[in-house]
Amino acid sequence: MRIAENWKEYRLIDTSGGDRLEKWGNVTLIRPDPQVIWKNPSPAPEWDSADAVYNRSSSGGGSWSYNRKLPEGWNIRYGDLTFLVKPTGFKHTGLFPEQAVNWELCDRLIRGAGREINVLNLFAYTGGATLACAKAGAKVCHLDAVKNMVEWGKENARLSGLADRPIRWITDDAMKFLGREIRRGNRYDGIILDPPSYGRGTNGELWKLEDCIYELMQRCTEVLSDKPLFLLLNSYTTGLSPSVMAYLLKMTVGQRFTADVSAEEIGLPVERTGMAVPCGNSALALF
Repeated sequence: MRIAENWKEYRLIDTSGGDRLEKWGNVTLIRPDPQVIWKNPSPAPEWDSADAVYNRSSSGGGSWSYNRKLPEGWNIRYGDLTFLVKPTGFKHTGLFPEQAVNWELCDRLIRGAGREINVLNLFAYTGGATLACAKAGAKVCHLDAVKNMVEWGKENARLSGLADRPIRWITDDAMKFLGREIRRGNRYDGIILDPPSYGRGTNGELWKLEDCIYELMQRCTEVLSDKPLFLLLNSYTTGLSPSVMAYLLKMTVGQRFTADVSAEEIGLPVERTGMAVPCGNSALALF
């Protein structure tokens, strides 16, 4: 497991009973995590003083309950990057802190390439990977189907002093966009994908990852340049194990290019126990 252990302004204090106890800057939140199937017999005392708790509804979704008034949003930093975080209606805060290990990976690959790198970031959310790649010197195409997320990404770029970097901000359906890029002849040296398990496109198209991922990877193979650098696939879908993801990359991009493929879990350190909680999987093809 690759562990995101270099955070200074985010802390995963404890995990127990289906929840995470987290510190985001100066704000303590309790959020559900279905992988936390254990109970800590020696829980952290901060559980009793959290600023807000996300409560799931039996009919789906949920809502926040607040123990003190919080700002609508606040900033936290990771290295030279600054992000706006805020509680949303779907338990998220606008940032997946475990992805910091992949931000660092992309930074190293781009800086070490010795040439200009053009990156496509699909399902790019609020732009963590986009900003990391832009900071490293890459040109980036940032794409998400949700306009509000793209605007949030732009704000993160502004906060990080990267608003003037060569980033294309696009709101579109990933599959349709890839089809157009293939026809237009546009190609990328690096591709990052962080697709949701379920979702809808810009026109309400139903998205289920297991049904769409193979065709998605085939299209990504077609938009890679003749001398690509990397392809990074992330997944939070339980059924897509690291081994399955590695096999998928070998059966798609690995059929066109000679690629060194690896896959493993990513996670976060838990302060209370000294262990690490898994937070998804990543598969990497290096060319």
